[in-house]
Amino acid sequence: MSDDKKSPAHADAWQQLRSLTSARIALGHAGTSLPTAAQLDFQFAHAQARDAVHLAFDHGALAEQLAGRSRETLTLQSSAADRHMYLQRPDLGRRLSEASAAQLKDYAAAHPEGFDLALVVADGLSALAVQRHSPAMLERIDEMAAAEGWSLAPVVLVEQGRVAVADEIGALLKARMVVILIGERPGLSSPDSLGLYFTYAPRVGLNDAARNCISNVRLEGMSYAMAAHKLLYLMREAWRRQLSGVNLKDDAQVPVLEADEGSRPGNFLLGG
Repeated sequence: MSDDKKSPAHADAWQQLRSLTSARIALGHAGTSLPTAAQLDFQFAHAQARDAVHLAFDHGALAEQLAGRSRETLTLQSSAADRHMYLQRPDLGRRLSEASAAQLKDYAAAHPEGFDLALVVADGLSALAVQRHSPAMLERIDEMAAAEGWSLAPVVLVEQGRVAVADEIGALLKARMVVILIGERPGLSSPDSLGLYFTYAPRVGLNDAARNCISNVRLEGMSYAMAAHKLLYLMREAWRRQLSGVNLKDDAQVPVLEADEGSRPGNFLLGG
């Protein structure tokens, strides 16, 4: 091919490193700009992130899945009446609506003994993450709770919910511990990242220092098995020490797994 027919885009010398990460590195350049393909890919990822934020939470489909496993659910609403209000007023997503709080109080009155563990699922900033990953994570958490002999509250599904809404739910249910599975703020390479937030002795008014977070749970991030492993360690230690948050460090021993043929490459920074 003659020089005058060559593409104006130039490949980046680090191109081979792109196979090791979803980060936007080694995109190449065309003059002082990005190549057209890289620019279009960026716009597509941005659109995916925006869609994830505004996607409606299909709590009915999730409740139906859990019912197939004989898992009771309660569907509640935060104080944010709609998505627009939820995005404009983060504080409203941290508390239940009056009607939902009354509904939960009625349920708790019929179960005055309380529960060892309450599980909450909220759309957060990515209902896509919740729809894709919460069923598998809930199944693993249920199995862990059964093995430990912990009593479980119904799975509480919250529309327009933020992390702190789990504190009110846990307190009303008289739950010793609460875990909320919530869609995290989408990134340009991760529109479906699920977060797990764990609190011991939940009550209204706690801040983030009282919680432990396990982030980026998804197929391209932290695996379900690893997230469950870390969460079980935190719950066991919290049960023993009666605390959570900054005073409870994640010192779980990470199991070493042999790489299967055809699996994704490891961290190139570690060598070997």
